[in-house]
Amino acid sequence: MAERRHFTRIFYLTAAKLTQGEHQWRTQLVDVSLQGALLLRPEDWVASEDKEYEICFVLGGSDIEIKMQVELTHEASKKLGFYCHHIDIDIDSATHLKRMIELNIGEEQLLHRELEQLLQEHRDHVPPES
Repeated sequence: MAERRHFTRIFYLTAAKLTQGEHQWRTQLVDVSLQGALLLRPEDWVASEDKEYEICFVLGGSDIEIKMQVELTHEASKKLGFYCHHIDIDIDSATHLKRMIELNIGEEQLLHRELEQLLQEHRDHVPPES
């Protein structure tokens, strides 16, 4: 199968909280990109027909919390993959997240290309029907 990923994934193991309505799971973020995230599947995971969730995690060495409004796109026995619709972060958080991605990509030009691609994909993405 051809690689369809347009964004650099950053391996970033950290505690995360997955929420959907009243349901909440403690889990582990495996990696993150500007387009989405991969989480370890919680042991008490129960899938829902509603694919909309929120992921929260704290950037290491800080108190900066990142909140992502996401859509479940794939499930495996041990991992859950999500597409990011919205990242709810303040200016300082955005700066830290951008810097983290920049350091992991190692090339500022590539980061700017990915940010442009992210904006275009979010403009083109049609959310699932409720």
